[in-house]
Amino acid sequence: MAVADPTLQFESELFASGARFVIGCDEVGRGAIAGPVAVGVCAIDAGVGPMPVGLRDSKMLSEKRRDVLAPQASAWGLYSAVGLASAREVDELGITACLGLAAKRALVTLHELGLGILESVVLLDGRHDWLSPALSNPPRVRTRVKADRDCASVAAASVIAKVHRDHLMIQADAVEPGYEWSGNKGYGSAGHFAAIERLGTASIHRVSWLKAAAPLSETA
Repeated sequence: MAVADPTLQFESELFASGARFVIGCDEVGRGAIAGPVAVGVCAIDAGVGPMPVGLRDSKMLSEKRRDVLAPQASAWGLYSAVGLASAREVDELGITACLGLAAKRALVTLHELGLGILESVVLLDGRHDWLSPALSNPPRVRTRVKADRDCASVAAASVIAKVHRDHLMIQADAVEPGYEWSGNKGYGSAGHFAAIERLGTASIHRVSWLKAAAPLSETA
């Protein structure tokens, strides 16, 4: 069964309810054992044009297609940004706190670019609002299950974040080779775990995760 393209239907409802801006928000790298967790944001207003052709949740796109769509998604939104929390921060603070920290950093970038954060509604993929506790003065947050699949602003954020983080992992593979990060992007593949057994941990491994982790296939 074919999956429908995302639309702006839910965003339009938020504009009708008084939001000046909608900020689509999605995370990438939550389940990785190496590298940062990344949160992408893509802000739009009611005058946004048609979304890029072929835009989907990043998990539904090939790496090649994501690389094409990411700059288009950035140009489509008013502003976009990616915030990061490092592997060390994940070890020290935990993943949920680091999702909020990365999102906060992304929203600070939008604010510095001139976006009125408190005039916005943040549309967050999933059921749980992990963003509001990270902010001293949070905007309105709406959670929505499968927003990355159904809502164009969140799909755009997911692609922007995925490509940004993937490129960081490819760069890291050149600095600390042997862990197959260009392919696994820091997720717990069998080859990745075999490399840890052979080489030990690298500077960007989430050390606290490795004891409980088992080989996993790549996921976004």
